[in-house]
Amino acid sequence: MPDECIVVLITAPSLQAGQDIARLLVESKLAACVNILPTVHSIYSWKGSIQSDEEVLLLAKSRAELFADRLLPAVKAAHPYEVPEIIALPILMGLPDYLDWIATETSTA
Repeated sequence: MPDECIVVLITAPSLQAGQDIARLLVESKLAACVNILPTVHSIYSWKGSIQSDEEVLLLAKSRAELFADRLLPAVKAAHPYEVPEIIALPILMGLPDYLDWIATETSTA
């Protein structure tokens, strides 16, 4: 569905990096809103060893049709990680007025 709303989860290494990515997404109309959750503790496997880092988590509200061709490349270009977490989850239900707002704020028409 072209107007399907999504939540995109993005981790970043610092509050400043997260704010920069969030502002880029909103100013580019790739997200209507980005929430920044400070200090998430991430434990992950990277290049053969277990890593443990403090990160910030971004929750970007967008539309599925923007993800692959626009949002994903924009985040990758601005992100300091070699392989950043950028994953999208569908919004199955929500307040219709809020979902309409996401569609309006991410529309370039």
